[in-house]
Amino acid sequence: MKDYQAKSTLAMAIRAVLWGMPLVVTSFTSTAIYAANVHPISIAHTSLDQALKQLAIQTGIIISYDTASLSKINSTALKGNYSVDQALALLLQPHQLNSVKTASGGYSIQAKTNPAKSQIPNQHQANEGSVTGTDSAQLATISLTANQGKSLTTEGSGSYTAKATTASTGLTLSLKETPQSVSVMTRQQMDDQNLTQITDVANQVAGLTVNQSGNVGSDSSPIYARGKSVDSYLLDGVKLLSTYSSIFQSQDTALFDRVEVVRGSTGLMTGAGTASASINMVRKKPLPDFKASVSADVGSWNSYRTDLDVSSPLNDSGSVRGRTVFAYQNSDSYIDRFNEERKIAYGVVETDLTENTQASLGLSYQQIYITGQARGGLPAFNSDGTRTNWSRSDSAAPNWSYSDRATTSIFADVNHQLSDHWKLKTSLAHIITESDELVGYASGGTPNKDTGSGVSLYSTHWAYKPIQNLFNITLNGSFDLLGQTHDLVVGSTLTKSSNSQPYFTNWWIDGWSGTIENIYEWDGNTPSRPYNPAVGWTKENNTSSSIFAAAHFKLNDDLALLVGSRLENWKLKKENNNYKENTITTTTRQENNKIIPYIGLVYDFNDYWSAYTSYTNIFSPQDRKTLAGDYIDPLEGNSTEIGIKGAFFDDQLNIGAAIYETQEDNLAVAIPDNPNGSKVLAPDGSQAYRAESGTKTRGFELEATGKLSDVWQISSSFSRNLSKDSKGNLLNPNIPSNTAKIFTTYTLPYLDEAITIGGGIRWQSEIHSVDRKFTQSEYSVVDLMARYKMTNNLTANLNLNNIFDKKYYLTTGNSYYGAPTNFRVGLKYDW
Repeated sequence: MKDYQAKSTLAMAIRAVLWGMPLVVTSFTSTAIYAANVHPISIAHTSLDQALKQLAIQTGIIISYDTASLSKINSTALKGNYSVDQALALLLQPHQLNSVKTASGGYSIQAKTNPAKSQIPNQHQANEGSVTGTDSAQLATISLTANQGKSLTTEGSGSYTAKATTASTGLTLSLKETPQSVSVMTRQQMDDQNLTQITDVANQVAGLTVNQSGNVGSDSSPIYARGKSVDSYLLDGVKLLSTYSSIFQSQDTALFDRVEVVRGSTGLMTGAGTASASINMVRKKPLPDFKASVSADVGSWNSYRTDLDVSSPLNDSGSVRGRTVFAYQNSDSYIDRFNEERKIAYGVVETDLTENTQASLGLSYQQIYITGQARGGLPAFNSDGTRTNWSRSDSAAPNWSYSDRATTSIFADVNHQLSDHWKLKTSLAHIITESDELVGYASGGTPNKDTGSGVSLYSTHWAYKPIQNLFNITLNGSFDLLGQTHDLVVGSTLTKSSNSQPYFTNWWIDGWSGTIENIYEWDGNTPSRPYNPAVGWTKENNTSSSIFAAAHFKLNDDLALLVGSRLENWKLKKENNNYKENTITTTTRQENNKIIPYIGLVYDFNDYWSAYTSYTNIFSPQDRKTLAGDYIDPLEGNSTEIGIKGAFFDDQLNIGAAIYETQEDNLAVAIPDNPNGSKVLAPDGSQAYRAESGTKTRGFELEATGKLSDVWQISSSFSRNLSKDSKGNLLNPNIPSNTAKIFTTYTLPYLDEAITIGGGIRWQSEIHSVDRKFTQSEYSVVDLMARYKMTNNLTANLNLNNIFDKKYYLTTGNSYYGAPTNFRVGLKYDW
């Protein structure tokens, strides 16, 4: 019966996401398929209080006990997969101690009443309380929990969801307690699906779409949410400040424990920004015990990659811990002439300065070097107006085009526990990005079907070096008032970004012709690289400072009020020097004392279901330019969201449904491409935009992620979004209005559960150009995976993507195709 339930429910879940109803999974959350939660536990030989501390951290449970007493007792090591009850029994049994489950769902460690067998020192017996059972006496206790029982770290959880997040409000809240749509891409799902960069993650997260019209690494792969491009990227909760956000999209995920996505307006945590989404990349941290892994994989198109991840205590007491991550990748592509090389290095040291103070210092480096890179695909139309039909391998890049990006980050933070309820955190980061891109792509013109003439190259040179300095301080805690416990966070953020760069002639260069004689015979060698010296320089200084506060008030046991506000100051100064005219022009834009309020209500129907509503304002200075070269005024508006959420199995299965509406003025809308497929450009060569006021965005989202049983994980979603101008016309029709995504894994009950299989479907509705001449109909892409645990330490992995070899366009501006069928196979050794 159990097997039958599992199979039929999986079929239901797949149909549900394809029909836009992933919430169907709620119909069987109360069935017997969910057995006792089993956690991967790794505890070294240590004192019993430290062993219990590690158990709390690794499982997210609350354990209450007398730390001074148990610190004098040695504990056995424990490694393997155990339920909490099993782990506690094994740790406590040699010491005549019991664990008693409390009403709050945690555990209290108590001594058995026979003092002759108890190893608890006599000096603590005076602190013993009344007997709570026939064979136990309560010890003087402290409560130990990881983030108040809400563990933020996803590594080692084996889960496709997170128990809690701070991404929306800065407060540590479960997803059910958060009055906004939040998705967390966990370390487990990134590993299972081999998601190695942020755009890979975006393709799998609910409500996100990558509108890719060229190779990743250029500025032609923006991420969209709720009909708007995402412009808020954060690193460990602090917003990255740059007017060129595409430098964040190619970040390698080897560094990250998780990626948190908050959809809708996120001004409380990010300040200036649209009502699309924020993407918070959270770095891996040192682990309390030694853990290491090395992996190697090979795949389609001469792809190979290796990763090394080592975490270890650096002294006997474990008060100093360190972690290093290294990765190297080299791969060709389904597109001719394209090659990518990645080098990643990361190191962090964490130390307990005192019992209440912890500090960390880290360094990361990423280099991504791409040759044969094209900012766009080949033309979409022939000269007679008919559609072109290229092979997916046909490249728009000449041999000489390249992109060379390197990012170095130095970061530090200090956490100080002021009391049992209050914590102070400060963080600093210094980030240097160096980028050199020689751009060339054959998207210009329309080919003659008979002769292949009529196509030309666009070319330019971009070189920049933005330097960012980030400072953040937060005070986070709780207090009791009127019989309830409330949470509060206050903080301040200061970010500065500077960039000095030469600029070059864009697209049409004097003395050079980009004409391609016959596109059907083109090998990328001609025309040769243009001589394009710098014609000037530009300097940019961007500063943002803000203070914010948010509070989570429990009005009664079932109703919570979340209120917050952010006061933002923003300034951007640009200087441009033109060598020919020998002139310097300076422009300064700034906004002072902009207040961004936030309010939300959450009502708990019971322990499993809640309903919520939230409202916030929108404010976002824009770097988009009009056809005349003027900056568009700041985007302003408001966003409202109403939803329902469910949490089951100790927050290991999260379900949500939301409807939302956003109203905006001064929305930057890209001017549609010219009839020949070329982009409409501002004077500086960037995409030209127009401002649209009175726009309205409406939609709904459904999502279910996490454990259906100890051997079954699922991530499923359906999103619908319609963005219209003041006249009711659809905005951004090149972004799908509807998307559905599902990915699930199941561990088979054979061979000691050594085999895990999985699969997923990504579906999107039709996209089209504004004039509807270019249409990509709806399509689905199916992916599969398998994992075989060869030994306790060695695992083999297989990923098959687009198994039905679906041919589809990723954009409506040119002929840029998605990847055909491809594979990756790898080995991973853990110890």
